Amino acid sequence: MNPPGIPDGVKVISVGELTRGVKKLLEDAFRNVWVSGEISNLSKPASGHLYFTLKDTEAALRGVMWRGVALRLRFDLKDGMAVIVRGQVSVYPPRGDYQIIIEELHPKGIGAQELALRQLKEKLFRLGYFDPGRKKPLPRFPRRLALVTSPTGAAVRDMLEILGKRWPGAEVWVCPAKMQGEGAAFEIAGAIRRANRLRFDDGQRIDVLLVGRGGGSVEDLWAFNEEVVAQAIYESAIPVVSAVGHETDVSVADMVADYRALTPSQAAVAATPNRIELLEGLHAYEDRLRAGLLQLLDNRRRELNDLAARRAFRQPLERVRAAEQRMDEWGERLRRAADNRLRFSKKRLEALAGKLEALSPLNVLSRGYSLTRIIADRTVVRDARQVQPGDRLVTILQKGQVVSRVEEVADAPEWFAVQPGNPGAGRTPS
Repeated sequence: MNPPGIPDGVKVISVGELTRGVKKLLEDAFRNVWVSGEISNLSKPASGHLYFTLKDTEAALRGVMWRGVALRLRFDLKDGMAVIVRGQVSVYPPRGDYQIIIEELHPKGIGAQELALRQLKEKLFRLGYFDPGRKKPLPRFPRRLALVTSPTGAAVRDMLEILGKRWPGAEVWVCPAKMQGEGAAFEIAGAIRRANRLRFDDGQRIDVLLVGRGGGSVEDLWAFNEEVVAQAIYESAIPVVSAVGHETDVSVADMVADYRALTPSQAAVAATPNRIELLEGLHAYEDRLRAGLLQLLDNRRRELNDLAARRAFRQPLERVRAAEQRMDEWGERLRRAADNRLRFSKKRLEALAGKLEALSPLNVLSRGYSLTRIIADRTVVRDARQVQPGDRLVTILQKGQVVSRVEEVADAPEWFAVQPGNPGAGRTPS
């Protein structure tokens, strides 16, 4: 029985029952619909599912893309992107919101493949994958090359043939990989990484990598537009030559590689020198070197003949003899100058000796004079008033000395007058 105010016979249902009914009606009526709109409020939780809102100028519709469908997308969804989706309309019971469960999604106005390629190029450009400054130069004389390609395709045969003609001394290793179809990108990337890990008995590794295949459709060549291949080329420590056989379209691999070749054959040419051209160049250098050496030898021979004809080589001792003669002359002049100097010095010495002899006290004593001192203080007696009776005196003669005592002090006799300042003062004739 219904509560008061509710008519009898009316069935009251719960919110859940109503929602489930609406859900069933919507799912039956809109099981497979195509809807266009613009993405907004995009959410990418860790579960891998995608949640967003599809809207236009009139209405908005919640959209859900489960992880399995999202992984098949070849491009990234962004807010504001116009898309066309296919799916089933349903209801999310906890909120009562109606939504579309998306099973297929396409960008509006541009193909999914082209959009994915554009987004990948923009991403790799920001990461610096296309920076010319990071590209490695190709070795001039490679000893080992590796071909990352299909072992059964025409490209590998063309490259091996050209390498054998141009640079037969190099070792060529083939790193097989699938070049198209599902999983091809991962095989190509794996082959590049294996080639980088190779080490040989001499401790060296591959010198250059040639990665590519012959021509084909855009779909056939799409593996070279995958991010996994671009990353493997970017991380390669070995220089990489992109050898994808297409001239008009530039693949991502072409843009990341250290060198882009238009065809596998051109890649083989770019990676190796031409042995025949090198030999011709060496022969030309040899001829030039031989001609240069002969010319140099001829010039040196003429110079030697000119030197041998000079007077210095015909009479090699002439300058020596002249130098010896000049030395003899200088020696004689030095000897005469030394003799003159010696005579002059001897005369000067004799003159100085005479002056010294004249001033010598001994010379004065030899003429009969003497030198008298007071013994007490060794004062030279120049005036009789310097002594007193009883003072002891010592008189120095030319030979010996006399010690005496003063008995009396008196003036000098008239015959021996001593003038003040007379140098004979204090000396008496013996």
